[in-house]
Amino acid sequence: MEEENQTSVTEFVFLGLSQDAQTQVLLFFLFLAIYLLTVLGNLLIIVLIHIDSRLHTPMYFFLRNLSFADLCFSTTTVPQVLVHFLVKRKTISFAGCATQIVVLLLVGGTECALLAVMSYDRYVAVCKPLHYSTIMTHSLCVQLAMWSWASGAFVSLVDTMFTLHLPYRGNNIINHFFCEPPALLKLASADTYNTEMAIFAMGVVILLVPVSLVLVSYWNIISTVTQMQSGEGRLKVFSTCGSHLLVVVLFYGSAILAYMRPNSKIMNERDKMISVFYSAVTPMLNPIIYSLRNKDVKGALRRLTAK
Repeated sequence: MEEENQTSVTEFVFLGLSQDAQTQVLLFFLFLAIYLLTVLGNLLIIVLIHIDSRLHTPMYFFLRNLSFADLCFSTTTVPQVLVHFLVKRKTISFAGCATQIVVLLLVGGTECALLAVMSYDRYVAVCKPLHYSTIMTHSLCVQLAMWSWASGAFVSLVDTMFTLHLPYRGNNIINHFFCEPPALLKLASADTYNTEMAIFAMGVVILLVPVSLVLVSYWNIISTVTQMQSGEGRLKVFSTCGSHLLVVVLFYGSAILAYMRPNSKIMNERDKMISVFYSAVTPMLNPIIYSLRNKDVKGALRRLTAK
């Protein structure tokens, strides 16, 4: 037994979201519907923004990046989950698990940064409308997008290095449905304090700092909107910004609950439900909440279907 515990893990086994066969079938169709809506919604946004010149604005430039990040985020986990609903033994190789963590942290971190950048774009549009075109230049937009992807890559590199540097021997059963650091740390055969501190520090960088920027931006936006004379103008701004805030609450809230609290050795059902939110539900809701309700996007869709 002692010799077995010294053998490094080559694959992990997921317990998944349910052990009941009937529940797994129901979950399969639920997740399939979520994934199809995610892919169709985000692809539609990317295509519309690309082909319609009226959507070639800073807001939609960032939105296209967000939709691409959502596609990658969902595709990294949901197809594997769908397969695992249909098989008895839910496994993933160590290399596959490492790849999943790298991609998830990269696109997840990028999305955190992009949501902050988009809130800044809305702040400039509402609070400094006369200077919008001179501030939000194409060059600045490209730099902000590159900064968002670079910050996601940095967080992914640090978290992945610390997580995968730990030894994993003996126990390879993950009480989860995909690979991510909080779930994997529970199986480590060594003290995880340094890794937890590194993940917490990266959480401050990619979660708490961006969400603080979002709150400051929207505080200024709300202050400006309440001084507007036009009721219609106030309603328009609140509608646009309200959509963004809903996305922010769903995504940042669930991610902070997962990554910004002390790691326990037990993965409970609540933890898995939190992960479902930011890995599957939010990427599906983003195009619906943020774009498909928008009259500019609806107009682009009408023009596309009329051709």
